[in-house]
Amino acid sequence: MLTAREKRLSIAGGSIALAGIVLFAAIASVALLEAGWPSENTGIFDAYMRRVLAFTLVQAVLSAAISVALAIPFARALARQPAFPGRIWLVRLLALPLGLPVITGALGILTVWGRNGWANEILRMLGLSEPISIYGLSGILLAHVFFNFPLAARLMLAGLERLPGEYWLLASNLGLGPISIFRHIEWPEIRRQIPGIAGLILMLAATSFTLVLLLGGGPAATTLEVAIYQALRFDFDPQRAVSLAIVQILLTALLLMLLSWTRGKDPEGFSLHTTSMRPDGKTTAKRCLDGALLLSGTVFILLPLSAIVVSGLEADYLKLLSDGLFWRAAATSLAIALPAGALAVLIAGMIISGRLAILADPKASAPLLAGARLAPATASLILLFPPTVLGTGWFLIAGPANVDSVAPVLIMLINGLMAFPFVLRILEPAMTTHRHRTGRLAASLGITGWDRWRLIDWPGLRKPFAMALSFATALSIGDLGVVALFGSDSLVTLPWLLYSRMGSYRTADAAGIALILAILCLLLTVAGAKGDTERHRHVG
Repeated sequence: MLTAREKRLSIAGGSIALAGIVLFAAIASVALLEAGWPSENTGIFDAYMRRVLAFTLVQAVLSAAISVALAIPFARALARQPAFPGRIWLVRLLALPLGLPVITGALGILTVWGRNGWANEILRMLGLSEPISIYGLSGILLAHVFFNFPLAARLMLAGLERLPGEYWLLASNLGLGPISIFRHIEWPEIRRQIPGIAGLILMLAATSFTLVLLLGGGPAATTLEVAIYQALRFDFDPQRAVSLAIVQILLTALLLMLLSWTRGKDPEGFSLHTTSMRPDGKTTAKRCLDGALLLSGTVFILLPLSAIVVSGLEADYLKLLSDGLFWRAAATSLAIALPAGALAVLIAGMIISGRLAILADPKASAPLLAGARLAPATASLILLFPPTVLGTGWFLIAGPANVDSVAPVLIMLINGLMAFPFVLRILEPAMTTHRHRTGRLAASLGITGWDRWRLIDWPGLRKPFAMALSFATALSIGDLGVVALFGSDSLVTLPWLLYSRMGSYRTADAAGIALILAILCLLLTVAGAKGDTERHRHVG
């Protein structure tokens, strides 16, 4: 279906992109090792390392357990009530924390649950003198649950809604009660999903940086990511940073292996794809119980989001928008995020094109076929190196004296690579389907090269590419992890400016920046999701 020249170009482009990813991570790893092996005072298994590792695992496990435990009743209630006013908006609400910059969400959580937040003001009005403490383990768990509980609920809801209609018809005919329905129908599906969902949240929480940096509250609540940052930015202890980075890589590798082992198998069985209403959830008592569950979860999600809006509207925007530093930070964020998003889309597209070219070639050699089959693993490979670890390696290469001059390029490259796994999962199904549908027709018409891309590929792939670009750009704009290592007076992004304003207690400015940043990232996410929805509508 491809000409010999197109095959060569596709394979060469995919190989270059794959080699670039491996080389970038390898150079950072070599720099970490050359900085010096851990000494006796900064050993991998000394008391400090054991404490940081233990806290990293404890907060990650608790975050995953609480998020999954809360998601199960919420998802079941949402699945039991398929037709109530505003249900579609509630489902969409579950996606909002995913598109929200972490530092913006953290500010919303502080506004609600902080020492002078809404919750403590109410408690003081009721005469309670001991306010809620948001800092430490409790605050980190609260923040992680805010971001991860909606993700878990949405994934579980999708699984429950995929259950065949015959299940509900049979349950109605047999007169099964709520307990029996949960035991025989819902629980097998939920149990199949729990390992994968919990593993994903465990991975996200173990590599969390911004939330722990803002809500940790001290050395007793420090994770590996934050400890690496502190070792470089405050202590400039390369050996300690190397020790922490090695442990972080090993931990990430272990979690990725766990995540791959816990992927549930697709349920086996035959379905006529009939639709049937669930027999449970129709009584008044059950509707009231489900309504209470859904209301509680909705309030929990909406409170920080509302706090961002309310606090942001109180900001002095005339003062904020007249500040040259704000505009410089906004320009820097866009100047980094747009190329980072484009880079993620470019390398994903090149790798997918090369892979498809090899798999479609019946004469492809065994090494090429093996490489094509392993190419998607590059998404997992880059996840082995969290942004703080990659940033640490390149920070050591640049050196403190030269880091300012190369920081924008390094931040752009690291952010692009961090977005690459998500972009790959968006583009690969779309490009594979498009190639299968149009390849033979294009070949029969003799349309090749640039004409094929202009007339066939681009019209069919424009929307998934736009979705991938908008999502990758939003991830980069809201990132604080890499910027925290390289940020300075000469390099200020919107998240770094927001963090600085929070640290200097300029809460009004911080709230205004947070609202602007949230709106910008959510608009990018919604724009991409809209394009994906339209694409599926046209395909259907």
